[in-house]
Amino acid sequence: MNTLFERHNQYLEAVPMTYFRDFIRQIDWSLRLIAIKGAKGVGKSTMMLQYIKTHFAPDDQHVLYCSADTGFFASHSLVELADRFCAWGGTHLFIDEIHKYNNWSSEIKEIYDLHKDLHLVISGSSLLQINDGHSDLSRRMVEYEMPGLSFREYLWFVSGIKINPISLQKLLAKPNEFCRKVKSVCHPLEHFHHYLSSGYYPFYFESPKVYPIQVESVVNYIIDVELTQYRNLELGNTRKIRKLLQLISQMVPYEVNVSKLSKDVGLQRLTLLRYFKNLEEASLIRRLFADVDNFGNLQKPDKILLDNSNLLYALSSSTPQIGTVRETFFCNQLSAAGHIVEYGGLQNGDFRIDKDIIIEVGGADKGFEQVKNVENAYVAADEIDIATHRKIPLWAFGFLY
Repeated sequence: MNTLFERHNQYLEAVPMTYFRDFIRQIDWSLRLIAIKGAKGVGKSTMMLQYIKTHFAPDDQHVLYCSADTGFFASHSLVELADRFCAWGGTHLFIDEIHKYNNWSSEIKEIYDLHKDLHLVISGSSLLQINDGHSDLSRRMVEYEMPGLSFREYLWFVSGIKINPISLQKLLAKPNEFCRKVKSVCHPLEHFHHYLSSGYYPFYFESPKVYPIQVESVVNYIIDVELTQYRNLELGNTRKIRKLLQLISQMVPYEVNVSKLSKDVGLQRLTLLRYFKNLEEASLIRRLFADVDNFGNLQKPDKILLDNSNLLYALSSSTPQIGTVRETFFCNQLSAAGHIVEYGGLQNGDFRIDKDIIIEVGGADKGFEQVKNVENAYVAADEIDIATHRKIPLWAFGFLY
């Protein structure tokens, strides 16, 4: 145990404490079993360590942070760790990278049932499967999905300007009031387009010059390691998946032609549809449907976007289509804020939000022609900084979380 506590202290010494994601306050840390999911690089490990550092005294051995991908677990089990930790009086155990430990769910269940006074926090890939049929963790565990930085958070990180998030309802009700509030402390357009290419993953602030390479490394890790191990992606198809992502990054934001994609990538239709689902689980793409209540996992999506706009710039072999960038940003921010985003259709606006709100996304000249006869419709327009009527700056939708 002494070695584990020494490593725990090393992790705490290295963790940055300048900025805290607001997501840390969304978690009920008092619960006995918590799972924090998220794509590689969104800051799960940093957040866990920051929580420990702010809520426990230095050298407090009632808390322990460790990673399931370390050499310790080559010869020790999770159950053995928990038994030893609790015997030392431990009360809070944080286990990172849990998905890298085989049979983790059944052992976590055993720990949960055996040690009634132990608080467990685990974190892992977006592909983490909570509802395991054998251990039934879904009844014991509360799950949180951690996104990357919103534009609001990025603005705080890069300029020190902190603005509280706004709900979608309040933004739509009084957009001009909110935009003027933001403009009173900064020029959002000065930072917005840089965020679109280089601001979603927090590790940008560690080494901005190599950020695109790091994003590509994240994608390669997800494909080569996570999808092959946890979703049975055939090794021979990893190059085809990379080609698929590159093709998606270069697509204009119209309806999906699965037959053409299938031919271009060299995958059977059903295989391609299965990979779509897996890539969405891994937070690499976003499938959009005209009706999210009535679709199957292997149904053709009505639209496909990459998960966030930074992926567009990192994966595209040329400058991404600006329309695709805008729509990718919009869907990412609304989804991360907990809203239901559906494909609006070519005749009814770009997106339907929460079954009720229609939003068309475009540039500064975008008008209401496409939604002029649609109730509760708005335009999210790039390159403007003040709202007029129901036309709202696109960047304002980056303040929802």
